[in-house]
Amino acid sequence: MAFKKFTLQLSIRLAGILALFIIIAFVLQQQSYFAVTTLLIGIAIMQCVALFKYANKTNLEIARFLDALKYADFSQHFSFAHTGNGFEELGNSIEAVLQKQQQIAVQKEAKYRQLAALVEQVPVPLISLHEDNRVTLWNSKARKLLGILRCENTDDLNQLGENFAAQLTAIPNGGTRLIKIANDGMEQQLMVTASDLIVEGKQERLISLQNIQSELDAAQLQAWQDLVRVLTHEIMNSITPIASLAKTADELIHDVKANYANSSELAEELDDIASAVHTVAKRSDGLTQFVNSYRKLTRLPAPARSTFLVSDFIEHISSLVSQDLAQHGIQLVTSVNPAQLQLFADKEMLTQVFINLIKNAEQALHNTPNPTIEISAGLNSRDHTTIKITDNGSGLATDLIEQIFVPFFTTKKEGSGVGLALTRQAMILHGGAVKAENAKTGGAIFTLIF
Repeated sequence: MAFKKFTLQLSIRLAGILALFIIIAFVLQQQSYFAVTTLLIGIAIMQCVALFKYANKTNLEIARFLDALKYADFSQHFSFAHTGNGFEELGNSIEAVLQKQQQIAVQKEAKYRQLAALVEQVPVPLISLHEDNRVTLWNSKARKLLGILRCENTDDLNQLGENFAAQLTAIPNGGTRLIKIANDGMEQQLMVTASDLIVEGKQERLISLQNIQSELDAAQLQAWQDLVRVLTHEIMNSITPIASLAKTADELIHDVKANYANSSELAEELDDIASAVHTVAKRSDGLTQFVNSYRKLTRLPAPARSTFLVSDFIEHISSLVSQDLAQHGIQLVTSVNPAQLQLFADKEMLTQVFINLIKNAEQALHNTPNPTIEISAGLNSRDHTTIKITDNGSGLATDLIEQIFVPFFTTKKEGSGVGLALTRQAMILHGGAVKAENAKTGGAIFTLIF
């Protein structure tokens, strides 16, 4: 409607100017009307100037309107009140368009914020690799998993493992691959999926990183428990009647010896038989105790968690072991940073874990000058609580570090291979992990990560 009024006004103005020029041409033929001719020419010039301003005003306002759209500047106003000639309606139409665009922009912003919030809450870490080597961490899970203080380009990703970035780019579009990373010194298994996108004409690779280490640990733990359960069941089924028969045979031998006390030759033979039966009974009892120790691996209950100060817990552990350590001349050093560090865990279960680890450290300090055990607690780069038990002994055999948490494996002559396996099981039940390594200054470090 405004356009029609503008066209009508423009047509009228052009017709008026054309009429003036026709009149001027006619008057010019009458040589005696110089004053009239001059007046008409002045009016024509004024009309031309007015027409230019009229048309140019529309052009300027439309240009301003287009700039407002281009830069999403919705603060501009186009009110042409009291200007007449259809401009008021034109201004209203432009204002309506800007308001509509503003509503669309607000809706888009709200939708973007909603999607950003949804992505932030997605339980799977998401990152993007851009063609200019930039890296975008899309959600908190990605930032927590990577735990890198500075991650701006693909080279920064290699802090998680050699050629980690190259492995990500080598995954085919839509493909999935298992990749190992080293995060805070802990190896983790990631299931990585890659999808290639074109965003604003530029290539981008969207990558999801799902940490399946806990699932693998749980599956491995369940497999060990099933194996131990079957073995202990079968062994006990076999050893129980043997132990019973050995005990019965021993009693029968004593009865026979009592009946034939006067026969020295028979008594000597019965003593040999009794010795053999006693050995069988003793080994049966030893094997039964051995099997019962492994049953602990299948009977560890679910953690009864509570929140407590780490400093109070370490002080409690110190009170339990300090006397024994002092008798062996071992110094115990503790530290907690921050001082108010808290832990949500099963206090009783962890107490047994710490006693086992400290006992192992104590045994490793045999014949070590100035033996020392240090318990230190703090937060790692991903804000996970970590507690380290460090000794200054001879350390761990490098080729055995990966095996010491495996059930049945032990380097001690009288060991059963249960203690560290139970420690690992307890940490898995807490959703955490345990790591063993050698300290650079000598000795071993066991790190519990919650």
